[in-house]
Amino acid sequence: MFEFLDAYPWLLPVVIFFGRICDVTLGTLRIIFVSKGERKKAPVVGFFEVLIWVFIISQIFSHANSIMAYVAFAGGYACGNYIGMLVENKIAFGFVMLRVYTNKNGQQLSQILHQNNFGSTCIRGKGAILDVDVIETVITRKAQQQVKTIIDDFDPDAFYVIEDIRSKQKGIFAMHSSAGHPRQGK
Repeated sequence: MFEFLDAYPWLLPVVIFFGRICDVTLGTLRIIFVSKGERKKAPVVGFFEVLIWVFIISQIFSHANSIMAYVAFAGGYACGNYIGMLVENKIAFGFVMLRVYTNKNGQQLSQILHQNNFGSTCIRGKGAILDVDVIETVITRKAQQQVKTIIDDFDPDAFYVIEDIRSKQKGIFAMHSSAGHPRQGK
């Protein structure tokens, strides 16, 4: 089926390198989907990941005397990890919780977030030195930079943590309906 690789031996490392990039990138995405509980996406991605891997490993075994095939395999793996992280950041799949600690009036920050269609909860807390307001908001990973900008504009000295969450249920999330109003998320 892949006799053309015997006819063009210089093409073998190239095919292995790019095939390995594809299968490792898919592996990165599959792990993300598994960790987020995406039961339909993970198996589909896993199918294509393993299909590519089987093709690549069969070429390695068929050309066991090619050191360039080994180098291409390792290089493709390394590049695949890097590209997988880039792709994962680009699609920004899932949700995060931003927890903001501020010495300023947290109700004002909650109102600003609400005006930008982000739900939030404000809690009064006692810090080690001062009283603080704690604002929590659950957002899509794609909205993360926008919300960080809002926080930094409100209080450049605010401390915040970002936690990855597996799922969310009910509440107000920045998913716009056709009328442009926030709606209940599930």
